Amino acid sequence: MKILFAGTPEFAVLPLENIIKNGFDVVGVVTQADKPQGRKGVLTPPPVKVFALEKGIPVFQPAKIKEEISALKAFGADIMVTCAYGQILTQEVLDCFPKGVWNIHAGLLPFYRGASPIQSCIINGERETGVSIMQTELGLDCGDILCVKKTEILESETYGQLSERLSAIGAELIVEGLKMLEKGEYTLEKQASDGVNVVRKINKEQGKIDFSKSAKEIVDLVRGMNPAPIAYMQSGEVKINVYLAEKATLTDEEQAVWASAVCGEVISDKVKRGLLIKCADGAVKLLQAQASGGKVMSGSDLLNGRKVQKGQVFSC
Repeated sequence: MKILFAGTPEFAVLPLENIIKNGFDVVGVVTQADKPQGRKGVLTPPPVKVFALEKGIPVFQPAKIKEEISALKAFGADIMVTCAYGQILTQEVLDCFPKGVWNIHAGLLPFYRGASPIQSCIINGERETGVSIMQTELGLDCGDILCVKKTEILESETYGQLSERLSAIGAELIVEGLKMLEKGEYTLEKQASDGVNVVRKINKEQGKIDFSKSAKEIVDLVRGMNPAPIAYMQSGEVKINVYLAEKATLTDEEQAVWASAVCGEVISDKVKRGLLIKCADGAVKLLQAQASGGKVMSGSDLLNGRKVQKGQVFSC
């Protein structure tokens, strides 16, 4: 069974690697174009391309895959496996592969279809997620499911940390799925018609912290935005990026200050206590943050360096 693999980010590297390790014939890799990275705009290849070239696998980087039907057919692949590729596939593309196109989706279906299943489930406070291997159809993540593996979301787990775990789970699960397909021994499960939810790509603006929300909602937002695009808070011209936070336990003195403060107000200037900011049901303690142009540091260090001070209010 010849496989054409389509993927782009680091998340897709481990699944590709495991497919190769298990003896499957990967005849080529399709990935997105090299893109400028960093302040200097250095043209950088996608992680999947780097890995594929190291393994001597042909790499194809079409600007629009739907316009490259002849090139796709030329690979002679029986099946295509996709993993965070980044382009929409047309019916003509799907028809290139006799045994279908199968996607490694980092979320539970139909509850987390779309572009941001990992971030969105953290931001929404979910306690469980997983990886789904599904057959690709024209609709958005609506195909029949081949196999699923669920996993608990750890309490302090960030988007980056959960992505690494789901990549590893996906790497194991796609091999299980390919073995089923190769033997012809599998049963597809249709997605439930209720509970359908489509999550769009997360943008920077969604990372602004609203301190009128609960501590849990704020902490979950911070986790879901780390390592990108990063949650932030704003006070006038002062912008602070927030990498890690937790719900604070307030002393009696801090409770008294909290009672007369507004949401978003810094309620402690004691370095040893750290940077505490009032929210709807208590306070959030910043564990790692970054002032504009500075380095990532603890909330205590932000207070010590007078980047923020007691009584300062960060807008909701």
